Amino acid sequence: MTKVHLIGICGTAMATLAAMLRDLGYDVRGSDEHVYPPMSDFLAARGIPCLEGFAPGDIAEDTDIVVVGNAVSRGNPQVEAVLDRGLQYRSLPEMVRETWLWDHRSIVVAGTHGKTTTTSLTAWCLADGGRDPSFLVGGVAANFDSSYRLGEGPEFVIEGDEYDTAFFDKSAKCLKYLPDIAVVGNLEFDHVDIYPDLETIRATFQRFVRLVPRRGLLLLGADSPATRGLADDALCTVETFGLTPSSDWCAQTITAAPEGTTFTVSYGGVPVHEVRTTLVGEFNVRNILAAFAVARTVGLESHTVAGAIERFVGVRRRLEVRGEVRGVRVYDDFAHHPTAVRETLAGLRATFPRRRLWAVFEPRSATACRRVFQDAFVSAFDDADETIIGQVYRSTLPDAERLSESELVAGIRRAGGNARYVPDVTEIVRIVTDEANDGDLVVVMSNGAFGGIHTRLLDELAGG
Repeated sequence: MTKVHLIGICGTAMATLAAMLRDLGYDVRGSDEHVYPPMSDFLAARGIPCLEGFAPGDIAEDTDIVVVGNAVSRGNPQVEAVLDRGLQYRSLPEMVRETWLWDHRSIVVAGTHGKTTTTSLTAWCLADGGRDPSFLVGGVAANFDSSYRLGEGPEFVIEGDEYDTAFFDKSAKCLKYLPDIAVVGNLEFDHVDIYPDLETIRATFQRFVRLVPRRGLLLLGADSPATRGLADDALCTVETFGLTPSSDWCAQTITAAPEGTTFTVSYGGVPVHEVRTTLVGEFNVRNILAAFAVARTVGLESHTVAGAIERFVGVRRRLEVRGEVRGVRVYDDFAHHPTAVRETLAGLRATFPRRRLWAVFEPRSATACRRVFQDAFVSAFDDADETIIGQVYRSTLPDAERLSESELVAGIRRAGGNARYVPDVTEIVRIVTDEANDGDLVVVMSNGAFGGIHTRLLDELAGG
């Protein structure tokens, strides 16, 4: 039995990999600092030992492979022990590739926005259509209630993150995933802690599309200028998708309503099938088009794909309804980039044009915390009736580089919006509880826990 030790096992991606390896029959254990729920519970439920701290002796002598998470680096006692002892080590994406991808048809979903939803949706379409795929996604696909699946079918659908791989490999994760079918939905400046500009990101994706074999397929988002240009770097068949009329896969006659979104998928200008979905927003229409194109490419019929899309529930934390109390609906959304914020709010505004829309935003990610997006965030909240900006999360950035909450609020007000800076989560909960009315929509946007605000808000609404 292959024995694997994961250094940094409590990261979400590493814990997921540990569970996948355990399901495959490997002897899996790992270590991390500050071991606590929910990941500690996730691992315990699967019988995976998680050791506190990075003691070198905790890596067993008969360990076959060590997986090094991208949150650890040189100087970590276990990393130093691995190097000193000459143990075989790999990054997470290398482990995924070597364990599964060589033997599967790899479908890699990449780009700045929409990766998690498109990956989950593609996997669901294939599963619902009887293809029995495997998948790995950076979120929880609600139809599977899981972030991974190990199927018996030929396809492996994987989210191709452009973040760096490990301390010994600073290239993007997606470059490890052997794409037979590659999707790039859009490209924007993001991950500013590792990419200095958009051109550097584009260079990474130029490398990515060159990995698709001549027999493969590259699907490019037609509505993103930076993405369309990647066609010049491909040696395989290239097709486009989007709302642009010249797209190969195009959405026509989009209708947004409270019960969901309806549109017609066309291919080469010819209508293919009507699609109904509970998802809202044009950004989700693009995600659906990409999944539709992949599913048709692997051989599913259009009516089968459309049925799966209608039954797709969504992804946790991607405009997920957390509850509705006193007629106030509370959403949880992962948006942390100005474009994601803008698209999320625009989708809700188009779907519910007469309802008051609250945006509660915590600048938390490396992107959201930085001043480089100061102006872009101002216009991102245009569709909100009420905006509350929370405190920048534990940022150690110098003031010259750090997003200014007060300047953001002032900018939104100058643009005609209602905005306020409220650094305390308890106070945010009080304000929304006191002021929200029946029919209001409250969208809480953060890539973190935000002090448990969703549950606290619903509890206070229920008690008020």
